[in-house]
Formats: sequence, structure tokens, C-alpha cells
Amino acid sequence: MPSLTKRIVFYLFAAIILYTSWLMLLLSLPYTSLGRYVDFLITKQLVYHIRHWRLSFYVHVFTSITVLITGLLQFSNYLLKKFPGLHRRSGKIYVLVVLAFSGPSGLILGFYANGGLPARVSFVLLASLWLLTTFLGWRYAIQRKWRLHTGMMVRSYALTLSAISLRFYALLIGTFNIPIRPVPAYILISWLSWTLNLLIAEAIIRWGLGYLKGAFPADHPSSQNDHRL
Repeated sequence: MPSLTKRIVFYLFAAIILYTSWLMLLLSLPYTSLGRYVDFLITKQLVYHIRHWRLSFYVHVFTSITVLITGLLQFSNYLLKKFPGLHRRSGKIYVLVVLAFSGPSGLILGFYANGGLPARVSFVLLASLWLLTTFLGWRYAIQRKWRLHTGMMVRSYALTLSAISLRFYALLIGTFNIPIRPVPAYILISWLSWTLNLLIAEAIIRWGLGYLKGAFPADHPSSQNDHRL
């Protein structure tokens, strides 16, 4: 794919993520009231009284925008070359928020997900893989194994985007009136939201990362004096 085409694809992708992040922010604002009967929480009345579930829900909702935006910044070749400090700082924020807040809260929420055991298994796997890929991406950066770092961060961000793809698939089912009952539909989109993202991520890692060639120095083991992300 020509360089110009790749840049256009990236800018289009970035525009979509920024727009959907804005929509996610709008969806999150009603929850600032901390009310019990707000939107999605209406379906969670049986578990709302559980303190760790409630805390996890609000943490997860209010950190989603941060990981969407900081994760997106990691894949700008321009920022990577011209502003490497911004790349590192945004990467540190992304890793910190995922590992300390969004990932653990998502894992807790997964155990109480709607849709019964099949959906719960899906969301627990999603959160676990999200934590794992993010941790490995950070670890490879410390070790200065840039190819492994980049691939793992692509996987991590693909899992981050499951928050958007889940809502997209739900919208498709509603828009086209697909004849599927609510519970099976939720189970279906709970799996599609991240498994398809990972498949796309693997294709990108294999064929679509050529635009990053030369952005990093050659891989070499980390030293005691250079442990930057």
C-alpha cells in the first residue's frame, strides 16, 4: 500500500476513533450524577448494591476516554518521529490507566456481566487479555524490543476498541432488525466485539505496519541505564 494511502487510512481511522470517543464521553456524562437508575444501570439493579461492582463500574466508565485517546496517539508515525517524548508520555498514561484502573475494573465487571455464563466468560477473557497484552507491550518497551512492543500494543488497543465495536454491533442488530432475541444477541456481540478486533490486529501486525519501519532504532536488550517507555 503506498505511503500516502496508508496516511489517509490512518487519518480516517483516527477521525472515526475521535468521533466515537466523543460519543462515548456523551454517554458517560449522565453517570456523573452517581444515580442508581441511569441508562445501563437500570439493568444492574441486582448487583448495584455491591460496593466493589459499583466502584468498578464508575472507574471503568470514567477512564474509557483516556485509554481511547492515549492509545490512538501511540500509532501516529508523525508523533513518533517528531515528538517521541509525547509518544512515551501518552504510552505511560495508557499503560498506567489500563493496568491500574480500566483493566482491573473491567475484569470485575466481567464476572457480573449480563447474558449469563457465556457473556461472562467472554468479558473475563477480554479483560484478562487486555491486561496481559498491555503489560507485555510495556515490558517489551522497557527491554527495547520494539517490534514485539509494537505488535503487542496493536493487540492491546484492538481490545480497547471492543468498547466501541460492541456498541457498533448492537446498533447494527437494531438498525437492520436482525431477528435474534436480546440475550443471544448480547452473547453474540460480547464475543464479536473483541475476537474480530484481534483478528484484524493480527492482520495489521503481519501486513500493515510497514509505515512504522525506521521509526524505532534497532531492537536491542535494555540496559540498567535506559528503562524508558
